[in-house]
Order: sequence, then structure tokens, then C-alpha cells
Amino acid sequence: MSSAARVRMLGMSNRALSFGVMAEAYERFRPGYPGQLFDLVMAYAAQPVRTALEIGAGTGKATRLFAQRGVTVTATEPDGAMLAELRKHVPANVRTVQAAFEDLRPGETYGLVYAAAALHWTNPEHRWSRMAALLQPGGVFASFGGPVQLADPAVEEAVRVARSPFLASDEVASPDGTPPEHDMQWPGTELRRSAWFADVRQSVVERRLTMSARDYIGHLSTVSAYLVLPTVEQEQVFSRVMQVLPATVELIADITVHVARRRREL
Repeated sequence: MSSAARVRMLGMSNRALSFGVMAEAYERFRPGYPGQLFDLVMAYAAQPVRTALEIGAGTGKATRLFAQRGVTVTATEPDGAMLAELRKHVPANVRTVQAAFEDLRPGETYGLVYAAAALHWTNPEHRWSRMAALLQPGGVFASFGGPVQLADPAVEEAVRVARSPFLASDEVASPDGTPPEHDMQWPGTELRRSAWFADVRQSVVERRLTMSARDYIGHLSTVSAYLVLPTVEQEQVFSRVMQVLPATVELIADITVHVARRRREL
């Protein structure tokens, strides 16, 4: 199957599928999720959540958080390499399915459907009606993620200058154009407009990390803006960035969490 055909089949962009070739690096360099995130989602649910469906599970960073707390997780991921890496790390109460969100068919429903830094890869057309069809009435949808940013403004500026011949920015823009200073960020903005969901809330779990310069470059190698560059340009930009980094870097990796409840009656 050609690369273009594969993309069409999965309903994903080349940019999304580029993660699969870096599955081991994604597992090594992407941070996991803290227990505080699980507690926040469960407090919002306000009832026991026994089953969950994960959209775009990657290598299972978020899968482990929920499965290790006793939730029976069905982890979906379109890329086979990512799914193979996930299967190395998750407990037995995780079922894995190779599928994009758009390929999932209504049938089984769940108490929780969630996406960890993956929702922006889904097709916006019928996104929320599809999501609602996967949830039990009153069930919870959750989306969480956020950029990993250098804490030192001087280091951040040096990195910006170093990468500027190749990339103006390495961040993912808001899918609906919501400005960063807006009180409610995407996908909360879409959820508020959806007839399928109610009680939309946004919160932030603060997270601070320390990495070696080399591990930070490893992290950048998993970021889509760099992944889509030609190999030669990737090598050049990583070399330039490495030259301006201190031996260790302090990072701001706050997690923005959106939760909403599927309406019981529509």
C-alpha cells in the first residue's frame, strides 16, 4: 500500500502518522502523566468509571495511568509501530485496537473516552457526534496535553534563534484558531458549542521537569514540526539547538485538561 493510500485509509494526515517511525524515541523521551490527572478526571466523573476508550494512544503513556488504577482500557492507535511499543508496557487489562478514531464504529460504549495529546489529529467533521456515540449516557469525555516549554526565557530565545532558519515555531496551533489568551481553549470551545455535551470544564495540572540537553533533543525529535522536516534539515536544526543548550534544562510541561459530560437526553 502506498503512503498516500495508507493516510487515506486511516483518515489521518502524514504529520500524524510520522510519529510511528519514532515509537521507541516517543516512549523514551516523552514524559508520562501524573496521578493527579487521574484524580481530577475521576472527581469530575463523580461515579466509578470501569471502562474507558483511548483515542490515539501512542505508546501508552496515558494508557498506563488509567489501567494501573483499575480501569479496563481499550487503547486505539492507527500506527502499528506505536501500538507494538504500547503492548510492551501496558498491563493485562488493556485491549489494543489498530484503528483511527474515524474508523471506530458505534457498538460498545464506555464510561470514559479520552485523548492524550491526540485529539487534534482527528477529523473535525462529526467529531462530537462520533464521540457521543462511544459514550454511555452521562459518560465523561476528557482531553489533555500541552507543550513542553523551556523555563528559562534566555534559553528559549536562544533555541528560537537556532531553529529559525528551519522553523518559525514548533508548537501546534489551536485547531479552531482560539487565541492563547482566551479563557477557554480548544477543544473546550468546540465542546461548548456541541449539542452532545454539557458541563464543560478546563483546568491545568502543573508539571515541572528537568532533562539533560541530549534528552531534550530526543524529545524534540518526537515533535511533529521536526518530524516532517527532511532528514538533513532535522540533523542541522538539532545540532544548532544542541549548541545553545546548557547541560541540563528546566521545563514547564503543564497539562491542560478539558472534561465534559455526554448529555443523557438529546
